[in-house]
Amino acid sequence: MELGTRNTQPVTRNAYLATRNAERQGERMNYCSNCGDTVKFSTPTGDDRPRYLCESCGTIHYENPKMVVGCIPEKDRKILLCRRAIEPQSGKWTLPAGYLENGETVAQGAQRETIEEAGANIQILGPYALFNIRYVNQIYLMFRARLIDENFKAGSESTEVRLFLEEDIPWDRIAFTVIEKSLRLYFKDRPTGSYPFYIGDIQSKKK
Repeated sequence: MELGTRNTQPVTRNAYLATRNAERQGERMNYCSNCGDTVKFSTPTGDDRPRYLCESCGTIHYENPKMVVGCIPEKDRKILLCRRAIEPQSGKWTLPAGYLENGETVAQGAQRETIEEAGANIQILGPYALFNIRYVNQIYLMFRARLIDENFKAGSESTEVRLFLEEDIPWDRIAFTVIEKSLRLYFKDRPTGSYPFYIGDIQSKKK
């Protein structure tokens, strides 16, 4: 949804924490990475939510969402997509994107991922969309980008890299919901030439 125009229902703090803790039940840490002893999941003194604690060395294991950065490379009204060579969703198509590395800006990360996955030279035009994907603890930031030339080639995480016109996008073989959402927003905005910044949420398809 467009920044500043989202319709959200108010959520109480207790309801938020209950939902968050329920989502984390499947994510277990058994041992302390500092000393190797077992950890427990409880609320530290003075904190407001449970975390993994090591009673042997006193380490509190804080966990935070991972930042994924990527882009929508375009040239002559065609979009560059990569066919994934790895799981999850091996064999399906995606936009160049991956985890931000330490020491990078978000734009540098998106550019590096495009080189690694598609061997493509791009010019970052600006941030386009940010998506919260709470069920996997990720934040996606997608940029608009200009594909500088057609000297691209599949990297180690891709089996194929191709340019697609809008009408040729393989919608039934797009790897991730966040990628489909990014593309549909982009094609909606492109006829006007105006690209507002979006913030939205991606919900799990699992019930």
